[in-house]
Amino acid sequence: MAKFMNRLLLKPFTLLQSFILLCVVTLIAVLAVITLEFAWAENLRLRYGETDWVLPSLVAAVLLTVAAGIVTMAVLFYRLKLKRPLELLKRASENISANDLGFRISYDSRDEMGELVRAFESMRTQLEKNVKTLWRSVEERKQLNAIFAHDLRTPLAVLKGNAELLSTYLPEKKLSEEKVLDLIHTMNLHIVRLESYVEAMNSIQKLEDVPVHRQSTDVISLTALLNDSGEQIARKFGKRFVSSMECDHTAINVDPYIIMQIFENVVANGGRYAVSQVNVRYIVQEGSMKITVSDDGPGFSDEALHKADLPFYRDEVWDATEHRGLGLYVCKVFCKKHGGSLHVENGPRGGGTVTASLGFGDPS
Repeated sequence: MAKFMNRLLLKPFTLLQSFILLCVVTLIAVLAVITLEFAWAENLRLRYGETDWVLPSLVAAVLLTVAAGIVTMAVLFYRLKLKRPLELLKRASENISANDLGFRISYDSRDEMGELVRAFESMRTQLEKNVKTLWRSVEERKQLNAIFAHDLRTPLAVLKGNAELLSTYLPEKKLSEEKVLDLIHTMNLHIVRLESYVEAMNSIQKLEDVPVHRQSTDVISLTALLNDSGEQIARKFGKRFVSSMECDHTAINVDPYIIMQIFENVVANGGRYAVSQVNVRYIVQEGSMKITVSDDGPGFSDEALHKADLPFYRDEVWDATEHRGLGLYVCKVFCKKHGGSLHVENGPRGGGTVTASLGFGDPS
């Protein structure tokens, strides 16, 4: 009966309108009962004559009827208009307190409680969206920190190696002046790189925010610097490093630091899987620079060919020194930012092959 009244009579009305309607219905019912009680009292008077207990009994019955009507009206109003939305809001509050935002609440009514439930659901939806955005930002920041921590190792290793070389052989004058200047030049380049990393870590919130600063760069100098880093990385894995180049440009307009990050991640990936040797081939022609890194390892599995450049994909190799399977994903993002792409395949003679292509304009 209560559900029937709620659906057919009270559902379209506001709380105030529903309260007034229930008051009217209750008043009519109370008056009807009181009328019957007066008729009952009159019957008693006619049967027993004038007695002292009929009037007090009538007054008591009327008062009880009025009280019962008020209580009944209050109970009906609570059950029909307040109970369900309050229960929904209570459960929703408990879920939010437990950090569970994956729920929905709905209350099909056009009254104030329905509006309140809809407003609460809107708040929950916005809160869930904000929390997801916050967690995504935190995860992206974690990725960046892992990437920076990994990419700092190579310039630090180069600086350490060159510093040890200078401290060991320079006092004995076993290094030529040209070699000393070359080592200092390499160290200066990596120091600038470290400075750019520090600046980037303070300003970048996600990987896609990494800026690309193109500049006119000599191909020979750039590949020499890349080869130096590649030899350091291959040596760390106990592998040989072999490079070759096909070039029809002497200067290209690229971001050398982005290229170094791509190169070092791809070479590190090759060194991790290679049996004995990592090969690098540079092709600079037709407005693009391609860096192809191949190894003599087992090659990519069928799954890895499709997932190797996804974030956090590690295949079956676990290396606690690497940045959680982000290497090729970083390369893919940076290649796209540099107007190129990343391609993963297996070589015709086995082994994995990763080709990073980067677009460049006319040198400024």
